Amino acid sequence: MRVLVVGGTGTLGRQIVRQAIDQGHTVVCLVRSLRKAAFLKEWGATIVGGNICKPETLPPALENVDAVIDASTARATDSLTIRQVDWEGKLNLIRAVQKAGIKKFVFFSILRAAEYPKVPLMDIKNCTEKFLAQTDLDYTILQLAGFMQGLIGQYAIPILDNQSVWQTGENTPIAYMNTQDVAKFAVRAVELDSVARKTYPVVGSRAWGATEIIQLCERMSGNNARISQVPMAVLRFMRSFTRFFQWTYNASDRLAFSEVLASGKALTADMAPVYEQFGLDPKETTTLESYLQEYFGRIIKKLKELDYEVNPTQTDGKKKKNNFFF
Repeated sequence: MRVLVVGGTGTLGRQIVRQAIDQGHTVVCLVRSLRKAAFLKEWGATIVGGNICKPETLPPALENVDAVIDASTARATDSLTIRQVDWEGKLNLIRAVQKAGIKKFVFFSILRAAEYPKVPLMDIKNCTEKFLAQTDLDYTILQLAGFMQGLIGQYAIPILDNQSVWQTGENTPIAYMNTQDVAKFAVRAVELDSVARKTYPVVGSRAWGATEIIQLCERMSGNNARISQVPMAVLRFMRSFTRFFQWTYNASDRLAFSEVLASGKALTADMAPVYEQFGLDPKETTTLESYLQEYFGRIIKKLKELDYEVNPTQTDGKKKKNNFFF
């Protein structure tokens, strides 16, 4: 098939591009920056410049396309807001897909988004799901919980570098998944007619709380975490404060996710029927333990080669090397 991947330079998008190419599909990537997407071209994808917030740029990327996988989203550093990208931009894309006569469309939502109407991105995802249901597209909606890749910067690196790990005091468990495994479901979604006009959870094998993840990182790194608490009241204040400035809208919208953490409701789902429907083997899915073990094993080996002390201490009046940044 000829598959258009939107958001191909992102954490998830690049894995979808890689998986689709490995499965023998012809891949086209709609990107805002041709320079940043050079690596996708090296992999074998065709790069087309465009922006979902500029509907006039979309038709060239949709020519002769059989299916669209949309992995785009607003970044915290974007000049455009979440509403402009994840709502208005998505509507532009969906309408352009319909006009081009393309049927297969894969959309990534968030698990239980309908339960959090006051969290901007969750509300937008829920509204987009409803909008897709009103179209004639053979859409497949994959509802995610969280990516394992995000845990590296949040927990692994600070613990290795003896820096603070920030916690809210809330411990809502989340079933994180490796983006490589999410990509398998996305590519299978465009290959299977049986998943058309259906919604599926795509989450990890079990839900992990923040405390459990920290303990796992401590055990694998040999370091003790320096934990700093941020009260929920502070996050709520920061969200309200950042709403006053246009350039901090996206940061404010992301701070709203603190409400999800405060709910105490685990973000997880039964994946057994989903694996069966998609014809994938759950035993081949990365567990959080194996993901972090591979990361710490690789990093610690590299540090040893550089003669760096993983657990900095002071002996014989000499301070060993520290503050290694990754």
